[in-house]
Amino acid sequence: MERAFLNRTEAGRLLAEKLEKYSNRNDLVVLGLPRGGVPVAYEVAKHLNAPLDVFIVRKLGFPGFEELAAGAIASGGVRVLNEDVVRAIPYATEAIEAVTAKETAELQRREQIYREERPPPALRDRIVILVDDGLATGATMRAAVKALRQQGAAKIVVAVPVGPPDTCEELAQEADEAICLSTPPFFQAVGQYYEDFSQTSDDDVRELLTRAARAGETRD
Repeated sequence: MERAFLNRTEAGRLLAEKLEKYSNRNDLVVLGLPRGGVPVAYEVAKHLNAPLDVFIVRKLGFPGFEELAAGAIASGGVRVLNEDVVRAIPYATEAIEAVTAKETAELQRREQIYREERPPPALRDRIVILVDDGLATGATMRAAVKALRQQGAAKIVVAVPVGPPDTCEELAQEADEAICLSTPPFFQAVGQYYEDFSQTSDDDVRELLTRAARAGETRD
């Protein structure tokens, strides 16, 4: 097995080195996918001297068909639907509206917890580096990329420490750029490639965002 990262902090520092060309830009924002992506994104944002925020994606499943992803909703009120799945299921429209309402409430709850009173960042015409602690199927990251396109981001860069080669290649097609530090051929789970893969809590996410916001105030 390829070398494991010590923890998410180290993974973020190593990832930041590969993103050096984006440092000190005033049109850049770094977004972490919570929860595990935020400690990685924090290190990237700090290294690049960029603002940090979260981008929350909630998958939309059907009752009784949970393995089918009907789509996803994301920060900024964006909904992405998988039309093939929607067409295949009877009464899909009603089910999607119900699950969208439920997941929207959860998304808003998380945004409130994480951001406290801070407004979400404007993403139109900005370069967005989208960070997670690793990819497996890539479904959440793909939904995030589509949602950012709808919000008018100028350039979308997907950056992760580890992921399967095929998933990283697919995301390189969908985003404007994809950086996967490690692409082990016999990939099983993201946690395999970290010595410490302990869970990131809501409190951890909030604390890192607050710390990054304070650093931004001094930067401004």
